[in-house]
Amino acid sequence: MPPSFLTRSGYEQLKQDLEHLRTVKRQEVAERLHEAIEGGELIEDAEYEAAKNEQAFVEGRIQELEMLLANARIIEEAHGKMDIVQVAATVTVQEEGQEPEEYTIVGPVEANPRKGRISNESPLGRALLDHKAGDRVRVDAPGGSFFVTILKVE
Repeated sequence: MPPSFLTRSGYEQLKQDLEHLRTVKRQEVAERLHEAIEGGELIEDAEYEAAKNEQAFVEGRIQELEMLLANARIIEEAHGKMDIVQVAATVTVQEEGQEPEEYTIVGPVEANPRKGRISNESPLGRALLDHKAGDRVRVDAPGGSFFVTILKVE
């Protein structure tokens, strides 16, 4: 499995999520299962099925988080001026005829475009990597290609 790029805060949040799933959520699901089993007919019990499905989801998420954290590569968030766009950089770009937009390049696990955090594996993130302020960059997106100009890299 390739490394997961995570900021320090993203890594800590995933650790907290994992701990919550292991200690709190597992116990809640186990209690629901126990109550459903005590409730009678298991074959027709919708509550039992729902609890089994939730248990499978929780266990799957625990495994996913364990793998992500085991393969995590911590990236330090950039402070100050950078010359080249890389993971952890904050980049201001402008598409012709549009307002400038600012994004921080993060790994896919932490991507949240609504909060200005885009994945280094997204079409825009991938296109910006290894470029510098002043470069005009072609972005090949599913909806078609477009160009952005990099105004600032921090």
